[in-house]
Amino acid sequence: MSKMLKIYEKNPDQRIIDQAVDILRKGGLIIYPTDTVYGLGCDITKQRALEKVARIKQVKLEKANFSFICYDLSNLSAYVRQLETPIYKILKRALPGPYTFILKGNNNLPKAFKKKKTVGIRVPDNNIIRTIVKELGNPIVSTSIYDEDDVIEYTTDPELIYEKWRDKVDLVLDGGYGGNIASTIVDLSENDIVVVREGKGSLDIL
Repeated sequence: MSKMLKIYEKNPDQRIIDQAVDILRKGGLIIYPTDTVYGLGCDITKQRALEKVARIKQVKLEKANFSFICYDLSNLSAYVRQLETPIYKILKRALPGPYTFILKGNNNLPKAFKKKKTVGIRVPDNNIIRTIVKELGNPIVSTSIYDEDDVIEYTTDPELIYEKWRDKVDLVLDGGYGGNIASTIVDLSENDIVVVREGKGSLDIL
């Protein structure tokens, strides 16, 4: 049976962080707040958990466009090719922040993503999920929580999220009301700046 735990971004309860990390290490799924919308994720190294997330999203794992949530720039450098200086400067300016950057992946990508040439990287400006990733020691694979409602694209109320998702995940972290504007997606994989989706992140920083 899944549970929902209240957690505060300014001073996240270490016991709750530890519970979330433990669930991820055991191959479980969690829902958590970010600096944009709520996300669903699992440990990047757990193949079965990755497959479960793909099934929930009704996509084939090898074709899924999931992003990796990293703690910081050094954390993401383990999975992407060496960054050119102009690209690095953009990342340094923008992160942590409400952006997903598409970068060229390297040979360290988990088995499930070996065939992918690029990977979406997130370093959200949210202390809860970044602390979890830091404690876990590696990124988590993340995807946004969508709503089937034609009017509301993203559910912002943690209570409603829990009601809808509790049979599919192991833990919902209630970090307060989430946003309803997704991250800005920027493709930097070819060393040009290509805005794929304009979201919460300002384009001025690019």
